[in-house]
Amino acid sequence: MNQKVLVFGTGFAGQGHAKAFRDAGADVVGIVGRTEHVVTQVAADLAIPYSGTNWALALEMCKPDIVSIATPGGAHVEAIKEAISFGCHILCDKPLTESGETALEIYHLAKEKGVKTAFASSFRYMPEIMHAKQLVAEGAIGEPTEVECISHFNLDRNIPFGWSHRTEAGGGRLNNNFTHLLSIVTSVVGDNILSINGEVRNDMPKAPVVEGVHNFTERRNFIPKDINDPNLEWRDCDVEWSYTVMAQIESRIPATNPVSVLFKHGGLTPRFNEDHIVFHGSQGSIYIKGHYGDGPLYLWKEGQWQEVPLPTDITEQLPAIECETQRSWTHLATQLVKDVSGIEVEPYQTFEDGCRYQLIIDLIRKNDRWVDVKDLL
Repeated sequence: MNQKVLVFGTGFAGQGHAKAFRDAGADVVGIVGRTEHVVTQVAADLAIPYSGTNWALALEMCKPDIVSIATPGGAHVEAIKEAISFGCHILCDKPLTESGETALEIYHLAKEKGVKTAFASSFRYMPEIMHAKQLVAEGAIGEPTEVECISHFNLDRNIPFGWSHRTEAGGGRLNNNFTHLLSIVTSVVGDNILSINGEVRNDMPKAPVVEGVHNFTERRNFIPKDINDPNLEWRDCDVEWSYTVMAQIESRIPATNPVSVLFKHGGLTPRFNEDHIVFHGSQGSIYIKGHYGDGPLYLWKEGQWQEVPLPTDITEQLPAIECETQRSWTHLATQLVKDVSGIEVEPYQTFEDGCRYQLIIDLIRKNDRWVDVKDLL
């Protein structure tokens, strides 16, 4: 029996989740969005039989086994609560919610109800990240000691105001970048996050208000041609666009000390050389090009960096999909569908991970761990 799936969200993520569950062998029976003409068109384009703007009604009408939450994070809480009350299993995109408090609430609700949950900080399924995990497990770098994640996105400072600019809507670079990187690092070196410290910076205090933006990936197309137009409306932004976070993570391989991790991200700053992720160890290092580790991968061996080809067994584990985001969603959706169907699968991230990440993000955003040293002498 195919699992029936109802999708909440009609943008890039909503359409991607629908495709992912279809590729996973599930039956996508409905899709819900906030704007009637948009959800009607998306449903027609994807040949989804039911569409609507009322989530509770859709749950009643479609009676899904699984729901997919693919809206911005600020709209997750109530939709997830209703899905839990229906006994649905849930896949939720990152961030889990807009705050640690609400994340903790829905984590406990899902646990009490006994529904299966999946948390889609899914770039841990990038092929070269899986390759790095395999190499570390094989002892290629000895005891893991240090990880460095460096990225600069050079986003336009005038991208139109939207959910990504607001804390209450689930915006900010911690919610939408750090979640992926923390997932990547824990997948490779170990899941037990021991301690965290960090700071954030809001480099975009205001953004122009522009109508018509629906798909997050197309927002650059709506940047006003005349940014100095006196009639242009501007709104305040209250999220971080850059962050620096340090963490200590317990190594999956027995090690003398915790693994030290640096996450450095500049959302609005230009890169000079490649964004990268590096895993250092007592006997070697792994360097992966790309902010989410799209590759290639290099191993420090015999005093020099050597490119290491991707093993075919990793390629064979993943769907044959070129788009990295879509491939990662499909892999996770497949794990959840199989698990719900009673088929044994590899461990995947759940609401427990999403809740922990949100609580960590709240701590980082407090930005209160500085030590005043100006009067030491």
